[in-house]
Amino acid sequence: MDIYLKLFEVLFPVFFIVGTGYYLGKKNPKLDTSFIANFAANIGSPAMVFYAVTTTGLTFNIFVEYFWYSLLAIFGFVITGIIFLKFLNKDTITELPPFILPNTGNMGLPICLFAYGSQGLGIAATISSLVILFHFTLGVFLASKKFDLTLLIKSPPFYAIIISVIFLYFEIKTPVFLINTTMMLTYAAIFLILMSLGIALTRFKVFSLKSALISSIARVIIGPIIGFTIIKTFNLSGFAAGVLLIQCSMPSAVLTYLVGSLYSSKKVVDSIASMIVVSTLMSFITVPITVFFALKYFN
Repeated sequence: MDIYLKLFEVLFPVFFIVGTGYYLGKKNPKLDTSFIANFAANIGSPAMVFYAVTTTGLTFNIFVEYFWYSLLAIFGFVITGIIFLKFLNKDTITELPPFILPNTGNMGLPICLFAYGSQGLGIAATISSLVILFHFTLGVFLASKKFDLTLLIKSPPFYAIIISVIFLYFEIKTPVFLINTTMMLTYAAIFLILMSLGIALTRFKVFSLKSALISSIARVIIGPIIGFTIIKTFNLSGFAAGVLLIQCSMPSAVLTYLVGSLYSSKKVVDSIASMIVVSTLMSFITVPITVFFALKYFN
């Protein structure tokens, strides 16, 4: 019974805030979320990465270890995405991002925080760091079929990752004023990003339900299977393994739509939007199952 209570405690706050955002988006379709997007990209996400990586007891070796596990998982997502896109007879380049870049920030970070506390947040941020880097490198390359390094250079989260790694490597003690500041910004970002996810669900449309449903299976069902395979292959255990499993089970990231809308054709963007909506709705069923499994066997 305790594990069911824990599951409720972990998921209810996340789904409640997403639901609140969905309600507000339905009530006011013209609700301006540009402030949230700008805050999250330029202030909230960098603060979240720095706080989670430098203040949760994470070591440089563990950071590097789970950074590579995350890279291995994304490689598995790439193979899966290519197979599914070939089956659906779609562009295996421009439509690949929502397969390989899960929503480890918007949903993954808060769920891992509530499931495993500050230590879970540190591992979750390690995984999310790689996904953020890929959004502005591999994601842009796939969407535009050309690499634009300037986007990475202009990305505040990129510098937050570098600074965080420097703090870990040299074992620099984080000043209290930075801990307090980034902690407040982190929790503000988590709240606002979850709200924006709910609002975004009211604005995206599903253009091809069958195609989006098949694609979403690769993201929210095969995703955690890949995570579990990595856990068993490398004999991982404890909360860190649970975090890896949870992060691999996340739906497609909303940021893949924003990047795609800048570089890809309308047909591709519509397909990405459809997958985001369907995979997120499916995750309301699959993520609780994954979190239950993670709490039961990797605690």
